Amino acid sequence: MAESRRIVPVGESSTFRSTISHVTNELADEAPGELHLVYLAAWRDDDPHADRHRAAALDDLEQASVWAEADLEEAGATDVAVETAVLGTESYLFGPSDYVDQLTRYAAEHDVDTVVLDPEYAPVGNTAFLQPFEFELAESGLTVREAPVERPSRRVRVVNEITGKRFAAVFGVAFAFYMVLGDPTYWFDWVTGVASGLIVAITLSQVSLDRDPTATSLRRILRGVIYVPVLFWEILASNVVVARVILSPSLPIEPTMTRMHVLVGSGLPITTLANSITLTPGTLTVRARNANLYVHTLIPWAREGLFEGSLERWTRFIFYGRSAARTASPEERDDTAILQGEDADEPMPVDGDGEVVES
Repeated sequence: MAESRRIVPVGESSTFRSTISHVTNELADEAPGELHLVYLAAWRDDDPHADRHRAAALDDLEQASVWAEADLEEAGATDVAVETAVLGTESYLFGPSDYVDQLTRYAAEHDVDTVVLDPEYAPVGNTAFLQPFEFELAESGLTVREAPVERPSRRVRVVNEITGKRFAAVFGVAFAFYMVLGDPTYWFDWVTGVASGLIVAITLSQVSLDRDPTATSLRRILRGVIYVPVLFWEILASNVVVARVILSPSLPIEPTMTRMHVLVGSGLPITTLANSITLTPGTLTVRARNANLYVHTLIPWAREGLFEGSLERWTRFIFYGRSAARTASPEERDDTAILQGEDADEPMPVDGDGEVVES
């Protein structure tokens, strides 16, 4: 008799326990079989806090395994094996396709053709990620379905979801910004600043932050403050160089498209890096695709500075700390490519409509 096999991605949610029960009941009826509990990692093994992330993932997998084994034992299904695995720690996973690639590879290695999703599963902690993730899975050839479990009612007033930490953080930022624009020596600006900060905090603290700020959040903010004058200096220096090139016809202008594979992580870190590059005259981020940034450079000096990776190091410093900034540059890692001109070492990756696609 052929074994029934299921893969269930693991993540914390209010319906995950019910999802485990549903899948184990199915496998108990179809025994023998295998239940594969997999955790899709949003970090790499060489990240500064990888040990902490892995420990949390293993805790979640252990809890899920305990639930599954208890359900199977209660059903008398002793011939259903439970396997656990952490996937994707060798390289950063950026888009839904990267996560799906990890699942399909694992499924092929273990001869599994069915994935059962918790209806509130949030890959990388982002519920907005689930719909494109499910779409990519459906295109992968695997059988994909959501567990038919009941979701708990969420009749909670928004004001009850506003925590003190989020409120204080948003109020502090709004008040500080108001005082920068106003006069901190004038009592009326203090009164209106407090009023404005309260209004912003009441209306936006739940929307602006998806979790309570922590000591790590504060450290990132402080490192970001350190980065601001550095970025201003880069912008100033680039302005001077680009202006000199424009005003001196004898100096080279070489508009060139480049590609750079960056190691900063997904979401806000790569957005910060892409925007920093765009703010620096002479470079323009055209597209961010997975871990690749496609950047248009105006002059050779800008391209060389881009490949030296100063902005990448500073981005790693902001989000991961000083130790993470001590990394090889994209040029040293051979993670760069010139896509146009005589020095091109990689073809421009475009589709039939001229859109940049993954190389």
